[in-house]
Amino acid sequence: GGARDDDLRAAVTAALDYKVAFDQAPIGLALSRQRLMIDCNRELLAMFAATREQLLGRSFEVLYPSSAEFQRTGERIVASLDARGRYADERVMRRLSGELFWCHVSGRALDPQAPHAAGIWAFEDLSSKRPVQVEFTPREREIAALLVEGLTSKLIGRRLEVSPRTVDVYRARLMRKLGASTTAELVRKLMS
Repeated sequence: GGARDDDLRAAVTAALDYKVAFDQAPIGLALSRQRLMIDCNRELLAMFAATREQLLGRSFEVLYPSSAEFQRTGERIVASLDARGRYADERVMRRLSGELFWCHVSGRALDPQAPHAAGIWAFEDLSSKRPVQVEFTPREREIAALLVEGLTSKLIGRRLEVSPRTVDVYRARLMRKLGASTTAELVRKLMS
């Protein structure tokens, strides 16, 4: 039994170390099933000003500025997963206090053929580098995030299933709101 006890002890220690690493990671982490949060770490709770009870078993929808943005992001994730099931973007999220903030989200669907079945998601709060400066509509937030990624009106239109002309109208609104005279200046202002 001595060798078997040592193997068991090593396995238990390794499992505990992974749980500690998950919980103490310097970025927000969440495990999901069918877009429900089944586990998360301390950093995610701090980032979203939430308790475990407020998030576990709940839909990620509570972390979005609107239900429509939650729905459209879910559709984008399904359409944009790479061959290994990975996805990343920058978007405006909502703390439980209601405060909006820019967030880099990256994740992986454990089965690329069933993108929402199970996954692990990382959240990085960008508010110190990129504060939310003005009040945007949900569609303006989506278009702003895609402009920051460097997408053209045509590509944004494809991704959001709207015409490039519609994207141009929203881009013009964003430029007015932020006092930008060019798209490059708009992107700089969105990122600063």
